Amino acid sequence: MNGQPMRILLNRGFVVLTYLILIGCVDDELIFHPIADQEQLFKERITDLFGNTESLVLPGEQELSKIPADFRNELSSDKIILGQLLFHETGLALNPKNEIGRGTYSCSSCHIAASGFQSGMQQGMAEGGLGFGFRGENRIMNPEYHPDSVDVQPIRVPTILNAAFQQVVLWNGQFGANGLNTGTEAHWTEGTPKATNHLGFDGLETQAIAGLGVHRMVIDTAMITNGPYKHLFDRAFPDAPESDRYSLLNAGLSIAAFVRTVLATEAPFQKMLRGESHTMTEEEFKGAFLFYGKAQCYQCHSGPGMNGMDFHALGMNDLSGTRVIGQADEATKKGRGGFTNNAADDFKFKTPPLYNLRDVSFFGHGSSFTSVREVIEYKNSGTAQNTEVPSDQLSSLFTPLNLSDEEIDQLTLFIENALHDPDLNRYVPEATPMGNCFPNADAQSKIDLGCE
Repeated sequence: MNGQPMRILLNRGFVVLTYLILIGCVDDELIFHPIADQEQLFKERITDLFGNTESLVLPGEQELSKIPADFRNELSSDKIILGQLLFHETGLALNPKNEIGRGTYSCSSCHIAASGFQSGMQQGMAEGGLGFGFRGENRIMNPEYHPDSVDVQPIRVPTILNAAFQQVVLWNGQFGANGLNTGTEAHWTEGTPKATNHLGFDGLETQAIAGLGVHRMVIDTAMITNGPYKHLFDRAFPDAPESDRYSLLNAGLSIAAFVRTVLATEAPFQKMLRGESHTMTEEEFKGAFLFYGKAQCYQCHSGPGMNGMDFHALGMNDLSGTRVIGQADEATKKGRGGFTNNAADDFKFKTPPLYNLRDVSFFGHGSSFTSVREVIEYKNSGTAQNTEVPSDQLSSLFTPLNLSDEEIDQLTLFIENALHDPDLNRYVPEATPMGNCFPNADAQSKIDLGCE
């Protein structure tokens, strides 16, 4: 165009100068239309699949009436605040196996915001762990502990992110009295955490109540009534008799209420669904079309939480590696079958959610992968890595996807970037009422976290 303005004749004889002088403006024009077209086309695809786009939208953390909840544990702001603080409170660590561990761990020792509310390591480690790093990646077993005394998980720690969309929880779905667990009462073994199901709550409530005891935490009534948490319990449970108000049950219910509000609403994909423009790149949209098209990911990773409530055998390895403490028992290895004692359920594990996987270093129920791309490549090949899983037990959905390397890259970009909420720290309190270091308070963690 040699620097001369381009003249375009519009309707009704008006002449408008439209030559764009700045190269940035030209770029914007070139970029805007393809992205706008893809946004519209993608929403049409979602509408064709599900009838609307709203079915994939996460509710805002303040939209309490829209967040799935157990009807016996009504969500309230005061209850959520109490639960958030208890979740991060190392002052509840009052039942350690080794006295050196007293007051050094919390729920958030294994569910770390910077790691997508998962563990920063292959195994979550509460009591008996030492150190933190930046996102929990440097936590090791305290040499003063015997391996049998460490509170360490024999399976990858599931995230709490978007967990409100799961009625039963854990990889084998053992917590939760309703939904898929209706009819499993014979397996709620007395004397084990599974017996907590007899209280009749959904999974998150059951897990929180049982987890306090399993992970060696104590709700001491005298400590509550004489300390800074009393008014928080009073506000969260104003209708409960004082004789029952400061209880482990109510602590668990408040923790579950908080967990239900931990939602990845600021992810670019969520912003796009809510109507914002230019939140995703062209390559991420290509990955999104693959997710809801050729790759068929949505068949398992469904709904707003992209988790699904089905159990599948994908033949992934169990927890292994040089830094692993202990070994998974046979029940853990069998996943859902280890809970139901139904051979048809053996080696089946619950579909995990997909948000904020960019913050995670290990993947699969056995931490057998170290990147999102590795998992996609594994599913693309459709070949099991765990020789203990019979071929006839593998999910019918675990078949080769026939994705090209370029398509794998695009799908990886969609999951890592478009499903990444950059501000999960909004769910972390600045401090807890007891003023303790958190998520851990062992000597090395205090140094790593700058608590001292």
